[in-house]
Amino acid sequence: MAAAVNPSPKLNLGGGVFTRSSDFVPFWRPSPEIWRVDGTSSLSSVGELSSKKLHLVCASSSGTHNAVPVSQSVPPLTSSKMKRHTISVFVGDESGIINRIAGVFARRGYNIESLAVGLNKDRALFTIVVCGTERVLQQVVEQLNKLVNVLKVEDISREPLVERELMLIKLNADPSTRAEIMWLVDIFRAKVVDAAEHSLTVEVTGDPGKMVAVLRNFSKFGIKELARTGKIALRREKMGETAPFWNFSATSYPDLEGEIPNGVVVAKNNISVNANDSTSSGGDVYPVEPYDDFPVNQVLDAHWGVLYDEDSSGVRSHTLSMLVNNTPGVLNIVTGVMSRRSYNIQSLAVGPAEKEGLSRITTVVPGNDATIGKLVQQLHKLIDLHEVWDITHFPFAERELMLIKIAVNSAARRDVLDIAKIFRAKAVDVSDHTITLELTGDLNKIIALQTLLESYGICEVARTGRVALVRESGVDSTSLRGYPLPL
Repeated sequence: MAAAVNPSPKLNLGGGVFTRSSDFVPFWRPSPEIWRVDGTSSLSSVGELSSKKLHLVCASSSGTHNAVPVSQSVPPLTSSKMKRHTISVFVGDESGIINRIAGVFARRGYNIESLAVGLNKDRALFTIVVCGTERVLQQVVEQLNKLVNVLKVEDISREPLVERELMLIKLNADPSTRAEIMWLVDIFRAKVVDAAEHSLTVEVTGDPGKMVAVLRNFSKFGIKELARTGKIALRREKMGETAPFWNFSATSYPDLEGEIPNGVVVAKNNISVNANDSTSSGGDVYPVEPYDDFPVNQVLDAHWGVLYDEDSSGVRSHTLSMLVNNTPGVLNIVTGVMSRRSYNIQSLAVGPAEKEGLSRITTVVPGNDATIGKLVQQLHKLIDLHEVWDITHFPFAERELMLIKIAVNSAARRDVLDIAKIFRAKAVDVSDHTITLELTGDLNKIIALQTLLESYGICEVARTGRVALVRESGVDSTSLRGYPLPL
């Protein structure tokens, strides 16, 4: 009589994913002992690995088929518990550093739960959420410190933090359920950004716990689409301490640079940290390399994201929405396709999608229709990618989230709060020497607020990438341009 063997999960170190296997090979000796992992293992919507129990199965060799298994539970060590860690990585100007940082985690089998980048031409703040043991995460932090132009790496999980996420959620909204949806929108302090005959698109910001509650209450109406950013976090300042100054400047954003004449190459002084300048390839945080169809000076000028009638090249920012499997290394694969073909990534946001086991990647890539069409064809060849859309030419709702910490004294605090009120920003943390504001909106709104606050002194900036959903109403401000009113 053959004994039934329960399938056990097996760790694939090469790909960093878990597969199920029902075969195990015992170690033959006089008293054989077989170690195996018992229990189920799965990757949740945020890439979190479930806990596992280690069992020792001993078999007696008194007879050929009379082995009696005896299970003994071994309590896990405290240092090996899987925990969610929030890592803050402050980097200087280096080409392709997002691929290098993601590669450090992918090579060790870690699935990045969320990644948000406060993009700045001279420096950037990465906020990475990943699950792992404290011992291994400490080794990862040491490896990140060895990368070129990494200024500072901190595991701020145990610090008091201001944590925020941004989510756009498209719901089925019939006339019978619309009133209840609006009631929930008011409870969670959300905003309706698009209304159609049978759907509503809602914008929600808050900490991860609030996001779980929102999804739980809205799921009964039917979620059509979901676009969610990663978590961004800033440390809460304590009374009497001095806040760090990273000298963030809104004028150094690529979108706000002045127009560069054709054929002129602008030299930049790279910040040299942890390595010499000879190993740096130059460029911004995201890869920017020469391309046949559009030169670099057209990507980094003031026309980024705007297509004028007289612009014969047709270069503009294209918004791509992708559905991918929630497995380790997918983000590195997608960004690798773009970097190998010299595409620049202007914005990147990764979060769980409306279907379990899938994630939605929203990225902004500058180029014309022909070059972006070639990129979409290359992305379609990826195994872990289910769908990809270029929603640039459709009316869509877009949002970004920013946390900004400003150095203020008692005299300037009132002025900063007045400016925040105009932009509908919320104060989420106040100390005797700083104020932390939360703002959602498009890129122009975020940069405008940051520009006004530079005179007071900006300590830190944490930004998410752009998230976007197609408007079911089919109308936005861009689509109305050129038409007489009323329609």
